[in-house]
Amino acid sequence: MRHRMVSDLMTTGVVRVRRDTGFKEIAKLLAEHDVTAVPVVDDDDRPLGVVSEADLLRKEAAQLDPAGLLPVLRPGDSAGAKAEASTAEGLMNSPAVTARPQWTVVEAAQVMERHHVKRLPVVDEAGRLVGLISRADLLRVFLRGDSAIREEITGEVLVRTLGLAPDTVTVRVVDGRVALRGTVERKSLVPVVLRLCRGVDGVVDVSAELDHRIDDTAEALSGPGMSRRSQLAS
Repeated sequence: MRHRMVSDLMTTGVVRVRRDTGFKEIAKLLAEHDVTAVPVVDDDDRPLGVVSEADLLRKEAAQLDPAGLLPVLRPGDSAGAKAEASTAEGLMNSPAVTARPQWTVVEAAQVMERHHVKRLPVVDEAGRLVGLISRADLLRVFLRGDSAIREEITGEVLVRTLGLAPDTVTVRVVDGRVALRGTVERKSLVPVVLRLCRGVDGVVDVSAELDHRIDDTAEALSGPGMSRRSQLAS
């Protein structure tokens, strides 16, 4: 079982700017390349930060209303400094939160969530920019076809990883929702099957009607040599 990697989904040939790139040049690049943010890099092409549309809009929001009808925004020190900035160095959010090409989509999504960012510059082992991955890129895993998801669950999860016979569990996938039905040897295997199926790229939900032949969870609870009577006594 293999999660798709950042290298599979990232954008290459990334539009980038230097720290002294001016406000209007950044706005022009965003419009020309139809992107919402650009990494700021140093002379060695290592990301220093990211400038987004939101960073540029702070300057507009800080302007006085000519009609005097709107209240004057009073941003904090950081936001105020960005509103006054005229180059990428002052506008960018830094330091840059980056990803590596070999990360899985799960790792990238967790870093985005933890740092509350919408995109990650992707860097090589030397820290140089090689790509950019966004939330939209990560969501592309949910565009996987149902047949591809079913094949991975049947072949990789059930047969190769868990060693089940192909006809042990039937798998139905509709719009990324997986339904499992069948019988496994041990009861303890049921939560393992569910966990591994949920980890397949593109899976939205998993439901299961799985029976078992042996309740090994009861055996594990009683312990070797412990009778039912001793269980009740304890």
